[in-house]
Amino acid sequence: MHFDPQVVAAARSGMPKGLLALMDQASGAMDSEANDGAGGLARRTFLKVTAASGFALGAFPLAATAQGAGGAAAPAGGLKPFEQPSAFVRIDADGTVTVTINRLDFGQGVQTGLPMILAEELDADWTKVRSVHGDANPAYVDPAFGMHITGGSGSIKNSYTQYRELGARTRAMLVGAAAVQWGVDASTLRTSNGFVVGPGGKKLGYGELADAAMKQPVPEKVVLKDAKQFRIIGKPTGRLDAKAKASGQQNYGIDVRLPGMLTAVVARPPVFGAKLKSLDDSAAKAVKGVKAVLRVPTDRGGEGVAVVADGYWAAKQGRDALKAEWDNSGLQPTDSARQLAQYRELAAKPGLVAMQADTAQLAGAPHKISAEFVFPYLAHAPMEPLNCTVKLDGDKAELWMGTQMPGLDAMAAAKTLGLQPQNVKVHTQMAGGGFGRRAIPTSDYVVEACGVARAARTAGITAPVRTLWSREDDIKGGYYRPLHVHRAEIGFDAQGKILAWDHTIVGQSITKGSPFEAFMIKNGIDATAVEGMKEPYDVPMKLSVHHPDVNVPVLWWRSVGSTHTAYAMETLIDEVARTTKQDPVAYRLALMGDKHPRHKAALQLAVAQSGYGKKKLAPGLAWGVAVHESFQSVVAYVVEASVKDGTPKLHRVTAGVHCNLVVNPRSVEAQVQGGALMGLSMCLPGAAITLKDGVVEQSNFGDFAVPRITDMPQVAVHIVPSAEPPTGMGEPGLPPLAPAFANAIAQITGKTPRELPFKLA
Repeated sequence: MHFDPQVVAAARSGMPKGLLALMDQASGAMDSEANDGAGGLARRTFLKVTAASGFALGAFPLAATAQGAGGAAAPAGGLKPFEQPSAFVRIDADGTVTVTINRLDFGQGVQTGLPMILAEELDADWTKVRSVHGDANPAYVDPAFGMHITGGSGSIKNSYTQYRELGARTRAMLVGAAAVQWGVDASTLRTSNGFVVGPGGKKLGYGELADAAMKQPVPEKVVLKDAKQFRIIGKPTGRLDAKAKASGQQNYGIDVRLPGMLTAVVARPPVFGAKLKSLDDSAAKAVKGVKAVLRVPTDRGGEGVAVVADGYWAAKQGRDALKAEWDNSGLQPTDSARQLAQYRELAAKPGLVAMQADTAQLAGAPHKISAEFVFPYLAHAPMEPLNCTVKLDGDKAELWMGTQMPGLDAMAAAKTLGLQPQNVKVHTQMAGGGFGRRAIPTSDYVVEACGVARAARTAGITAPVRTLWSREDDIKGGYYRPLHVHRAEIGFDAQGKILAWDHTIVGQSITKGSPFEAFMIKNGIDATAVEGMKEPYDVPMKLSVHHPDVNVPVLWWRSVGSTHTAYAMETLIDEVARTTKQDPVAYRLALMGDKHPRHKAALQLAVAQSGYGKKKLAPGLAWGVAVHESFQSVVAYVVEASVKDGTPKLHRVTAGVHCNLVVNPRSVEAQVQGGALMGLSMCLPGAAITLKDGVVEQSNFGDFAVPRITDMPQVAVHIVPSAEPPTGMGEPGLPPLAPAFANAIAQITGKTPRELPFKLA
């Protein structure tokens, strides 16, 4: 996902009131707690965990204030809910510090990174720091957007200052408590590794002070450390969840177990939005363990059949026994071959203008490139399939799932269940991947699970119901990275000066019809479709866009528009360099001029560390280069690849990364490695979603390819030092990998792959 906070803030001022209300409700943006004085947090919001275990600088009151639909103002003291330590920090009597994270951790490491930031300013003992997920509490909104969201590589970027201030405020309260106990001025005290240190070196542990600290006011303004004082931020740090994951003890949404819980699987229409024509469920009801067979609404106005049973296997067996016919009337079944032909026709025509430039010199240019690129639909295919557990209790409901937008999902659940929003409680679970699939404006899998739970209740079932997707459901179930076609006409001279660049993009809009449309679509153009075009190169580009309507649900996919724009840009730039017999690195640096120092630094670091231009490659190997900025971070790749018997192979990847200040170098390294592997996945045979007569043809990893361990190259990650505030790193490692690989192939074969996945034959 990619939302620019400044764009969002500016857009909110002109949004329709209904949309603003939806966003604010989705964020649970309210706080009915009164403040007990300027600069102080209401003391009643500090709740003891147990009578003898210190206290919680945590336990923000939930219930109505946590997830209500109101919009009350922030406390009189001026601090917003997301600025108050009470929701984020719990200190136990033994000194254990538990930090609540305002994001979903689904592999990107924020369950460690955000606590590192807070613990730095708190001066906590890192060995005693733990972390837990937040929920739809108004405190856990993204401070840049004012809504609950994990996306756009914004977790560290948008909450860096927030978590530093939370830690500093908590530290000040602990120091204040120690000053009172010792009868000294707080300015004479200091903190160190979980202790307040007083005159003569006497100490009080944070756990000893926690109960008294609750009586201290929360300071509005705090002084933050100089980066030179950091002892946690910037140090390579093992993840807090590493042991649980390595030992198989980590629980995910799919692992939720409640007393008496039943499991449901849903037979969804093969064509998106189709309805049931007929149903014979007699054989399904005869399967041992099946409790009910229920007609339920599905996404996009469709209708499906839920089989509710004692466990997954019984539910699946029951679903397999169903005999259902579907009604596709009124729908337009998508066929990939016809769709591609239509897209190619559109690409040859002018579209909505996103960038304007004079292309008059194109016709008479000494050198020209005419290129067409094809990028298929892609499934997210996270390791943990979609799931949501719903427990109904009178006029209240509880939900358990890994969600990137708990506030929006809570609102959707409330509407589906016919409940008041404040009566819906979301328990955010660790998720086994997502790549955007758990951040869905329609809340499709949550709405569906709530529909199943409601139908089950109507049928007399009172047990909690877990709706579980299979791998096949996940891959065939919709919301894909859109299919795109690019067409480019480039004119340039013998020195590689680009005289004119005419470029057209054809692809579905991701945000059309969603709550994000108001500020993500301008003049009919979805900003996600064109992000990454042109920059960092000073070229005269005319860019136009077509957004056809297709009966295939689409969504952001890790790095969003940059999944295709980076490929088109970086392979075309490389082709101009090769055509004019220039070194592709030197050519890029010259095109950047003096306006892009971060791009230059990342590229030069990757080049230096790879040995590019200095070491001689083994026979059959070739260099490939690409650099791209997404989510305000720059990643450059220098790769070594080969082609044998028509099969490309990626051997070695050297990354240069500029993401400003790094909180945890190990997390950056892991994200770049993972991004590179996912970028490689776009290149492999079978990495495409296709449709025939409206039905997705792929169903599992046997026909939707993902990289295996034998595909993984050596990846070395190098980071440009910086003291500037962090930028995002969850997604930027993906976009430049495929074009760097393609450029290496072009060095060997003389021909740039124009279609993904690669087709060299």
